[in-house]
Amino acid sequence: MNLHELAPNQGARKNRKRIGRGVGSGYGKTAGKGTKGFKSRSGGKVRVGFEGGQMPIHRRLPKRGFTNIFKDHYEIVNIQDIQRFKDTNEIIDENAWRKSRLLRGKGRKIKLLGNGDINFSIHVMVHKASKTAIQKIESAGGKVEILK
Repeated sequence: MNLHELAPNQGARKNRKRIGRGVGSGYGKTAGKGTKGFKSRSGGKVRVGFEGGQMPIHRRLPKRGFTNIFKDHYEIVNIQDIQRFKDTNEIIDENAWRKSRLLRGKGRKIKLLGNGDINFSIHVMVHKASKTAIQKIESAGGKVEILK
């Protein structure tokens, strides 16, 4: 066998359908779309949520509930996450939290929870803190400052 004799297997490759190229091609006139109707028109695709003229489900079902636009959203930080600040003697404020990549969302407040242990003194500034978190930090000689 030579290189010029290589060819794909019989029936492995098909010629593409050349629609709308005359009646003799078998796909002329209506171009394989049948006659008339929504699907034969250009741009004739059923849009998302269309149920054939029946009232769609998203309009049949009632609206429920509401979103409180004044709700405060908090980023959760645990005491075990504070271990990365062990060697720093600075005050841990919002900028320090962001620099350490513990906070992801913007415009969110910080809430400190008491999961984990701490054995060094640290000054932490947060918007909210649980009683156990405050207790653990203060027993280690640190301070928790609640921001408004």
